[in-house]
Amino acid sequence: QVQLVESGGGLVQAGGSLRLSCSASGTIFGISWMGWYRQAPGKQRELVATIYTDGGNTNYADSVKGRFTISRDNAQNTVDLQMSGLKPEDTAVYYCEAYMKDFTQRWHEFWGQGTQVTVSS
Repeated sequence: QVQLVESGGGLVQAGGSLRLSCSASGTIFGISWMGWYRQAPGKQRELVATIYTDGGNTNYADSVKGRFTISRDNAQNTVDLQMSGLKPEDTAVYYCEAYMKDFTQRWHEFWGQGTQVTVSS
């Protein structure tokens, strides 16, 4: 059973930093892209950042460019999101997402359970 588990959320003051981590576990035969999404109360889930297998191809939402950095460790099957210059509007539940090949030998999209990030003004 493949699963994604996030950690690192919490409460931080505006201007502060947090680092989110996500670990993939289970019977995994491959991981393609990995990413972070977020969902604020009353809003739709939105893309924050994605990173492809080689780690050199990244994509960011305009709202986080220059403040957030996504990285991955293929040996550990982890993806991190370093967040700095946090703003109250960054408050949301952050979800890890990955496209992985499991024991079925098929590629599927997997999601973590989410971790709350709250930025106080």
